[in-house]
Amino acid sequence: MERQDDTVGWGALDNLPGNPLMWILIISELLVFGAFLSGFSVMRALHPVAFAGSQAHLNRITGGINTMILLSSGACAAMALRARAEEGVRKCRFWLAGASGLGTAFLLVKGYEYADEAAQGMSIDTDSFFTLFYLMTGFHALHVILGLIILAVVSWRCDQDDVETGTAFWHMVDLIWVLLYPIVYLIR
Repeated sequence: MERQDDTVGWGALDNLPGNPLMWILIISELLVFGAFLSGFSVMRALHPVAFAGSQAHLNRITGGINTMILLSSGACAAMALRARAEEGVRKCRFWLAGASGLGTAFLLVKGYEYADEAAQGMSIDTDSFFTLFYLMTGFHALHVILGLIILAVVSWRCDQDDVETGTAFWHMVDLIWVLLYPIVYLIR
């Protein structure tokens, strides 16, 4: 089998930071979450009263806290990338640890929220709102877990390209939550 020539590129993906394969994953994940959010919006339009009643059970404050946690985590990831370029591996690992710690805090708050919803009798089978709520936020939580694994690997290897690739994924996780929170928790 012939080796691919290094001059053959990824087209528009060549201009993005990190590995182009990560950007293919990020784009595909954004499309999946876009479909989730579109389906959620259609269901809310079809059943506004039922959705409003179920949405009232959500704790907006908890969701807001998680938003601040993830945005702070994204800032740490950005600082890690900057530190890797300007200050070296040690400082980069410090910021990646901060991003990971805040990502873990997000999962703990999400676990608390799920426990609170369960205590109120709200499960994935309660109604279409909670089915979509648990599917979307649970799928997002799985992405947070994957992101934590990626950040750990990136911290271990800690070269510029890996840090760019890992932080790109982490920012996708942030972006998805920034879209999920207002659509699921706030918009009535």
